[in-house]
Amino acid sequence: MLTKVFPFLLWFKDYDTGKFRTDVVAGITVAMVLIPQSMAYAQLAGLPAYYGLYAAFLPPMVAALFGSSRQLATGPVAVVSLMSAASLEPLATAGSTEFIAYSVLLALTVGTFQFLLGVLRLGLVVNLLSHPVVNGFTNAAAIIIASSQFSKLFGVYVDKAPHHYETILHVCRSALHYTHLPTLAMGTFSIAIMVFLKRVNPKIPNVLVAVAVTTVISFAFKFNHDVSVPATSIKAPSVTAMIDAFNRDVAEIATLGAERASLNTRLKAAQEHTTGSIPSSQEMELEYDLARINARINSLKASSGETRETLRLVHFAATEDTGESPVFYVRGKEPEGMQTDGRKWRIKVGNKPLALDGLRMIGAGAVVGDIPKGLKVGIPTLPDNTTFLGAFLQLLPFAVIISLLGFMEAIAIAKAMAAKTGQKLDPNQELIGQGLANIIGSFGQSYAVSGSFSRSAVNLQANAVSGISSVVTSLMVALTLLFFTPLLYHLPQAVLASVIMMAVIGLVNVKGFVHAWKAKRADGAISVITFICTLYFAPHLEEGIMVGVALTFIVFIYKNLRPRVALLSRSEDQTFRSSVKFGLRECQHIAVVRFDGPLIFTNASYLEDKVLEFITEKPDLRHILIESSGINDVDASGEEALAILIETVRESGRGISFSSMKEEVVAVLERTHLLETIGKENIYPNGEKALTVIYQQIHEEGACGGCPLSKYLPAEEAVSA
Repeated sequence: MLTKVFPFLLWFKDYDTGKFRTDVVAGITVAMVLIPQSMAYAQLAGLPAYYGLYAAFLPPMVAALFGSSRQLATGPVAVVSLMSAASLEPLATAGSTEFIAYSVLLALTVGTFQFLLGVLRLGLVVNLLSHPVVNGFTNAAAIIIASSQFSKLFGVYVDKAPHHYETILHVCRSALHYTHLPTLAMGTFSIAIMVFLKRVNPKIPNVLVAVAVTTVISFAFKFNHDVSVPATSIKAPSVTAMIDAFNRDVAEIATLGAERASLNTRLKAAQEHTTGSIPSSQEMELEYDLARINARINSLKASSGETRETLRLVHFAATEDTGESPVFYVRGKEPEGMQTDGRKWRIKVGNKPLALDGLRMIGAGAVVGDIPKGLKVGIPTLPDNTTFLGAFLQLLPFAVIISLLGFMEAIAIAKAMAAKTGQKLDPNQELIGQGLANIIGSFGQSYAVSGSFSRSAVNLQANAVSGISSVVTSLMVALTLLFFTPLLYHLPQAVLASVIMMAVIGLVNVKGFVHAWKAKRADGAISVITFICTLYFAPHLEEGIMVGVALTFIVFIYKNLRPRVALLSRSEDQTFRSSVKFGLRECQHIAVVRFDGPLIFTNASYLEDKVLEFITEKPDLRHILIESSGINDVDASGEEALAILIETVRESGRGISFSSMKEEVVAVLERTHLLETIGKENIYPNGEKALTVIYQQIHEEGACGGCPLSKYLPAEEAVSA
């Protein structure tokens, strides 16, 4: 019982110092991959890079302590990071304080849902996401993730459009206008390092090597060269006018946003005091004011967005470095004879007002920058004007999808490793482990995490014996946060982008579409449609999944509404097969009918309809044998339909009998006394015995020459379709 609550106690059975050394080495090896990866994935989740380190601190250790897999490496992963960003994008601006608070709360919500599923032993709920849907979504997500890094790879800045493909078009246009070649070179070089080392020796931590080499180059050659200058240093009246207009718009948006929040609070209070369905005059007045403010905010956002894009496209030339504050002119409009520093400068414009006393000018490539030292542990903070319950319920729909996707990824990895190690897995215990990792991780400022395929593979290759390796990984991340964050200052953003792009290549699986199509054309179609819809609806990825799930349920319901009903006849190999499918001759006096599927409310009348159709087509039909091996369940509606069918057939002067009926079905017929109506003499253990008796009853000597059912099979052979 104790090991059920604390499964990590099982690690220490037959554990020795040799195994401990192996686990320590494996944990350090995984940490060398996790640290740069986690920072890259955090930015994919719309967070500052160092939040990836927070997500890599507690979750790996907690998931290992309370999960069932000893080698599963938990932490930030690409798909969950993307889903987290996509889910929160409508609620707050990426990277803002509110966005960070929502990200941490989302992790708490995901963890709570996963933990409850595990405790209630509901791990099978992940089957709601079929393999074709997951395959289509994962392939689309890989493309979305990879393409979302283009802006960092080319060194351009654009606003996100309503659809991801529109954002990529904006990136391409900006890249054609201006690409920062050193940034592109740095990203390409890091990709080359990772590809080369992976081919030379997969055990080499290629990500860490690429990060270390490019960070040293970045520091040595001053890859980053940003400066803060007063607005008066820009000698371009049209630009300063745009800066002033942008600041006015952003400031008014902030003021109106605060007013909108106050109105929403007052509206909720008014609605609580309103009785009946007719809104009060106060409610209508507040709703009018809200609509007016929203319209104004949307107008200001459009205006500030246009100004921001225009400012980003302006390139400046700066006076030669003389030790004094540089002066900036629009490139191509410098004073004649002015000596420049040879750089192309741009204004760094975000969603906040530009500081007139300290404009940030970008003169080279982007780097990670300052990372706060220390561990951040505490109760997750709430966004402004929200309650914990309100935020929890608001995030729950997104949390459900992320929980299921994240757990499917984690359990698939764990099962693959268990097949190699022979370890016993408990999916519900794994849900508890993943849930607690997200819950406890949120108290350390972690966003939503899951099991990682690449890091789990590293853990397995390093011969990790127990979850001690994940505990060591967490300790290594903690040491990095406490002492080594200054070493990451000069890490280029383009390198983090290349790390993400290399990581998601493995998610692309074109063979999955082909496999699904070969298995069932409907599954292949669902996979392709899910893929297309996910790409189209991005960044609203949940809509692509919902389309796939809806199509899966439609196909499932249709199959249950119209299960296969085959009219059987004897083939050349003396087995029974579908006469229509294989072009076999049928007996005009005996119909052998096979029903494949449960006889339940969704299809209760379908069997009767098909049998009556056969009777209409064969006026000389005298007996119907229902080959029942495909009927695995009968409910009340199915039993009632069966009773009506028996009565209808017998009233027409024909006989009806059953063969190969399952015990579960017989038990239902016994309880409802339908078995007495059928007559035990009309129920046969298999089709061959049934036909032996029926043929003798129906076909007198010479009555049906050359009947396709006249050649009996050996008694031990089963009837098949």
